[in-house]
This record gives sequence, C-alpha cells and structure tokens, in this order.
Amino acid sequence: MKKIHILLFTALAALTLSSCGDDFLDKTPRGNYTAPTFYVSDDAVLKGVEPLYNRAWFDFNRRAIIGMGSFRANDGWNPYVSAEFAKFQITGLTEDMGLAWSAIYNVITMSNATISNILNYCSEDVSESARNQALGECYLMRATAYFYLLRGWGPVILFEDNTEMTAHPVKPLNTEEDVLKFIIRDYRKAAELLPARGIDHHASKYAAKGLLAKALLAQSGWNKSSRDEATLREVVGLCDEVINSGEYSLMSDYEELFRSQNNDNAETLLAMRWASPNSGEWGAMNALYSDLCFPEVSDVNVWGGNLTASIDMIDIYNEEPADSFRLRGTFFSPGRHYNYIKAAEGGYTYNHNWLQCKKGVLGTKADCDGELAMMASPLNTYIMRLADVYLIKAEAILGNQASTSDPAGLAAINAVRTRAHVKPLKSYDFDTLIRERRIEFCMEYCNWFDMVTWYRWKPQYMLNYFNNRQHRAYEYREGDIILNDDGTISYRCFPPGTNTWYFFDSNGYVYWNDCLRASESDNTVVKTVKQGYKFDIDSLSRSLAGYQPIVLSETNIFMPYPESDVIQNPLLKEPPVAYDFGE
Repeated sequence: MKKIHILLFTALAALTLSSCGDDFLDKTPRGNYTAPTFYVSDDAVLKGVEPLYNRAWFDFNRRAIIGMGSFRANDGWNPYVSAEFAKFQITGLTEDMGLAWSAIYNVITMSNATISNILNYCSEDVSESARNQALGECYLMRATAYFYLLRGWGPVILFEDNTEMTAHPVKPLNTEEDVLKFIIRDYRKAAELLPARGIDHHASKYAAKGLLAKALLAQSGWNKSSRDEATLREVVGLCDEVINSGEYSLMSDYEELFRSQNNDNAETLLAMRWASPNSGEWGAMNALYSDLCFPEVSDVNVWGGNLTASIDMIDIYNEEPADSFRLRGTFFSPGRHYNYIKAAEGGYTYNHNWLQCKKGVLGTKADCDGELAMMASPLNTYIMRLADVYLIKAEAILGNQASTSDPAGLAAINAVRTRAHVKPLKSYDFDTLIRERRIEFCMEYCNWFDMVTWYRWKPQYMLNYFNNRQHRAYEYREGDIILNDDGTISYRCFPPGTNTWYFFDSNGYVYWNDCLRASESDNTVVKTVKQGYKFDIDSLSRSLAGYQPIVLSETNIFMPYPESDVIQNPLLKEPPVAYDFGE
C-alpha cells in the first residue's frame, strides 16, 4: 500500500511547524534533532504531538471534507466543486477522495510513530503527566482517524506498528465490527491517560469521553436489529460526565461559534487547529476558505459563490421558520445583516435572492485581525463540540423507542434548541433527532458520518430517507429564492440531467415549492396551496426527458478504495478478516 508507507511520518514532523495561535505551535525547538535526542522535556513531548491537530489532517480538510461530510449528507452543494460527492459519482480515481484516504492514514501513521517514540525515547526529565498527555492525544487522534475511515469506507486496514506495516504493506481489510472495537479501545485509553483539563489547548479526557460516547452509540446498533441497552446506558453516563465536568458550556450565540476570534471557545471538545494564514505553512493551514467564500464579502481570492443550501435543507428550515438564528449562521439569506463582516464599512447586508454558504465565511482580512489569505482561514475545524454531546445523550435515551418524553432526554435536546431560540419540545422521536442534528451541524462536514451510523442500524429506514425524502443536486440561482415575512423560504429549481430551466405548467406558469407564479420574470402568485396548488417535485422531475435521479444503495453508501491502493494491494478486493487484538 504505497500511499500508506510513503506517508509514514515520525513525530519529528513537529519540528517543521510554525504558530497557529498565540500559544499553540509557537514554541518549536530549533536545531538538528533525532528521535533519541528530541524527547528531553515536557515542552518537547507536547510539541511532538501538535502536528496531529493540523498537518496530519491537511489533505482531508483541504477540500474532501466538505464533499464527504456535507455534500453527501445533502446539506448543500456546489455544481462546480466536489459535485461528484453530492451526486454519488465518485470512483477509485477521484482525486480528493484519494487525498482524504491518504491524509487520514497519515494521522494514523503519525500517531503510531509518536507513540513509539514517546515509549522508547523520553528522557528522565519528562514527567509522567506530560508523557500520559501526549500518549492520550495519540490514541485520541488515531481513534478519530479510524472513525472517519470506518464511516467513509466501511472495512479498512488496522495497524499499530509502522515498521511492520512498511515491511508487509499488503494486508487484508479488517471487519467493520473490529474497526469499531479498535476505535473504542483507543478512546478508552485516551480517556484514562488525558488530564481533566488540557494543557495549552491540548485535548482533555472529556474530549475522549465525548467521542467514546459517539463511537459506543454507533456500536450499540451497528449491524444489529436493535441497539444494545447496556451500551446506551454507558453512553448516557459518559455524556453526563462531559456535560457536568464544568469544563465546557454552550456558547450563547450560535453564530459566534464560526468566527475565528472565538476559536477554542468553551463549546469545543476537539478541533483541528491551523497555522496562521500569514505563516506560509501551506501544509498546516486551513485551506478551505476559497471554496466556501465568494468575492463580494472578502478581499482575498475566493471562488465559492455557487456553494448553496440544498432544497432538502430549505424544506427542513421551512418546517420551523422560528429557527432563524441557525439559518443565518449557516447560510446567507435575503436581507440579513452581519455587523462583523466588512465591519470597517458598517457591516454587510446580503442583498441577493439566493442561499449561499455563510458558515466558515469570515469576511475580509481586517475582519479577521489580518489573519486571512487565499485558501488559508484561521478558523478551527470542529471535530466535536458540546452540542454534539447533548444530542448524543438525547439519542441514547430515545434508544429503541418510537418516541420519548423522558425528562433527561428532553433536557438534553432542548438545551441545544434553547440556544437556537426555538420552542422546547415536549417529546421527540428519531425523525426529530435527524432534523435537529442536520440543522445544528449543517455545513460542518459531519452530517453524512452520522447518517452512515444510522444506516448501519436502520438500513431500510435510511435508504427510504435518502431516496424518497431527500432531493439531491437540484439547482437554483440568484432570483430563485424569496424570504417570506413569516420566515419561510420560497424556491424554484430545476432537476439534474435535464435541459429544463425550472418547472412550467401548460400555461407557462412557474412551479414554486409553495405556489404557482406568473412566469420566470414575474413572481405574481397565480395559485396558492389553499386554492388547491400542489407541488410534487418527484413527479415533475420524472416527467422530464433526461432526468437522472440519484439513488443510494449498499453499493455507494461507502466510498471505493483508491484505485492506486487496490492495484498495489489486491487484498482490498477480498472479504475483510478479524483483527488480532492479542487478547
């Protein structure tokens, strides 16, 4: 597996990094070091794990993370960038997919190397607490990398020894169940080793416990007809430990979560932390910015203007128009004003009839205290924040029930909703949880990974959800969106694979989601729902020549393995085998 052992790094990669904050990655030792001479102090040991927060993840975060985590979930999409992820048309030759695979294995090889170096080369001057902190972070990041691999590809290759892997790179896949077991084992180790409070923005034991809860929730129903009740109880207990630790709290303003000035906020359990855009450290910076932002709101070179909300997400927002705070934090919508974007000019008002991506869009250099450049954002990439823990707890309490009004479950889900200024629930079901997670984490590159977990528990339910309740790759342009006085969003759109520009009836009237309007250029309402108007986008689409619906099945839920790896390792075509845990 060339891509794995070519990317085999040691912890000495830490020596190449520069600052990504006032006190993180800014104490890089200088000089010529080898592994036996590097680990001579607590500072050096902690410095040795810091590339695991950025450089190791770079080619995953650079572009693929949007397509894998958000476009596949149908949060939004860009017909010109990473559209193959949204359309489920990726192959073993898709470049960004291959880069993501290599980058995530880079995290694993770097974690393995650093574990080995710490165990073998730490001097007597290194304290036990620093050694445990660094080892815990390595286990934490290795587990997180495998968690992404599992939910992206299914069976993958497990290994803990880089030297052995390099000597014998042709290895079989391991079963999904064993990959999940490995992940949980590593998270448990991390939780044992990490301190209650991370040093200098390093992870704490509660980050490990939060992610352990998420992995156990997945395991509770993975390839099972019902979720394991004992595991669900452990999940709830872990969530309570995190929530009651006193180390974290929900930010009061949802929108403020996505400003670079609020990196490392009280809600962050774990994040990728990036080098300064002014550092010149290309392989350690957050390169997403130009894919997210559009020229009107920034003074650096960007091209993300066609990244818009899916009509599926618009339908979800329309179910509860009061959920406007999370909408404005995630997508620009007509008439919204942002006082912190173009602040020197009095702020920015979005005067377009479109829903373009807002989350991750920071504005100008001045809005970011000078820390912004083409393909270089100062914004952390969340891996887990506290809202996730609350919703994991709510989901575990729901468990196998059709619905629940359990007070603890309601308190958890309503904590997230209350922060969003929406009405607390009196009961909730699985559909409610899906909707809540999709809105809370829309365009945070994680919704698809949760959907895969649900698919492994409820395959037929989720296939029906994917194929009959989501509408993928439908396009709309500026002018195709109207923000109504009641907070709902009207839209018109056209389907993929056709030469049709919008849906017209026999009189030339245009179909919108909520009414029939006079023409493409005249938005006068001709017929309303109350007057008998019905909008069935599926039947309208099927009636058009060339319409090609995007159909999800077991064959494309998981991504293909990179073709170059398959060529070099024929065992990737073979059935997965059990992993030897040495038990």
